Amino acid sequence: MKLIVGLGNPDIKYQNARHNLGFKVVDKYVSCIMYHVSWEDNKKLKSQVAKINQLVIAKPQTYMNNSGLAVKLLVSYYKIAPADIIVVHDELDLPLGKIKVRLGGAAAGHHGVASIINALSTDQFVRVRLGIGNEKSWDFVLERFLPSEQTKVSQMVKQAVKAVEILIDQDLEAAQNRFN
Repeated sequence: MKLIVGLGNPDIKYQNARHNLGFKVVDKYVSCIMYHVSWEDNKKLKSQVAKINQLVIAKPQTYMNNSGLAVKLLVSYYKIAPADIIVVHDELDLPLGKIKVRLGGAAAGHHGVASIINALSTDQFVRVRLGIGNEKSWDFVLERFLPSEQTKVSQMVKQAVKAVEILIDQDLEAAQNRFN
């Protein structure tokens, strides 16, 4: 079984924020790739969950900085190994529109990723990192994309969905060769 986690904040005011790119990607994945599956609010797992066969897709409802709580509940409930987790999240250290796929490593200041590392006691899960630009203020991640950035964002979301598909259908190396 594999777990795909899109990181974001559940409050409607954050819906189009830079920090919610993970939610946007998994929403697109579920709607385009798995069109007959819908989201279920699972209070016990503190997540919205879509499941088909051996694939669980989740949007933690714990807010970004506590994402690890929801991921730990999901991992425990579905008995998923860290190597079978894909976390999709925004990344300040990448230019807008750039995607990188990697296994493990430090959180690089991303509090959602740090929370997952702490909750699982490992960094050995796959990450699909989505560049939002390199403003270093914490407010920046909560801002909406500018109209002039929308084309790059839409293209990046499509590419991130493709990266997730390659990770599921092929492997990490294939995804890295295509997107890194």
